[in-house]
Formats: sequence, structure tokens, C-alpha cells
Amino acid sequence: MNFMEIAKLRQSCRSYDETKPVEKEKLEAMLEAARLAPSACNSQPYHFTVCTGETAKKVAKATMGLGMNKFAPQAPVMIVVSEESYTKMAAAGSVVSKNDYRSMDIGIAVAYLTAEAAAQGLGTCILGWLDESEVRKICGLKHTVRLVISVGYAKEDDPLRNKKRKPIEELASYK
Repeated sequence: MNFMEIAKLRQSCRSYDETKPVEKEKLEAMLEAARLAPSACNSQPYHFTVCTGETAKKVAKATMGLGMNKFAPQAPVMIVVSEESYTKMAAAGSVVSKNDYRSMDIGIAVAYLTAEAAAQGLGTCILGWLDESEVRKICGLKHTVRLVISVGYAKEDDPLRNKKRKPIEELASYK
């Protein structure tokens, strides 16, 4: 499968097959893809906490405030993405450029992770709505939690949806 096929295949899964566990080797492939993602000064200012079983259920519940993410408890795996400290070089570059690279680095790593999940036949959904302090408590994390990613196999009747995106002319230009 080439990258464009993966990009067209990957979508936010909101209907997981609760009877089908995710194989550890597929999770490891996803984490390896994230590890290989570029980051400012190769600082990799993030940590992935892979939650399964009851821990995944607790994390899922912490993403459901105000009626959001009702599908989350169906996912057998929740990956918590926390923001870690920079290397000294990346921290200095951030101050000089007045640009905090950590959120960009996390976004790139999560894109790699979810693309590899799609290549492995898994569904994912990137969740930004969460009770951050509760997720930190559940996972025993000291750093800020930025995202939670639900992971599992999509239900058989979960069709590939047409992607609604802006036309390329609105997103890119040549000078």
C-alpha cells in the first residue's frame, strides 16, 4: 500500500468491533512509525502511553464529558499522548524563533502513528476533548496530556466515507 492509498483509507473511526483485540505487533508497528517521525532537533518531546483493558475504559470515560466521544468505550486500546520536555537545543531554538515546536512535533508523530494504523488495517480517532487531569491521574503521568487516540478494528458495517475537504486551490498556491 502506498502513502496516497493510506491517506485515502485513513478516517476517524467511531464504530469499533469490541470483540476483536488489537495485536501487540500492530501496536508496536504504530509506535515505531511515530518514533521515526521528524521532530525539531530530533527532540521527540512526547510520550505514548498504551492503555488496554480497564485502563482503556477509564481513559475512554475521561474523553466523554458533555456527551462527546460516545464511541470511545468500544475501542480496545487508547493511546495517551503527553507532552514531554524539549532537548536543550530544541528549547533554545524555540525561544529564539518564538515558536513552540512541541505541538507541531506531536501532530507529526500522531500523523505517522495513525497512518501506520491504517496500513495495519486498524481504525483510529484522534481525541482532543478530554479531562486532562483525570487522564494524567489514570495513567500516572506528570506531564500535560495533549491527545488521546482510540484504536481498534472498525466494525464490518462501518463504511469508508467520502472525504469532505477544501479544494486544493484554497489550500495551496505557487509563487
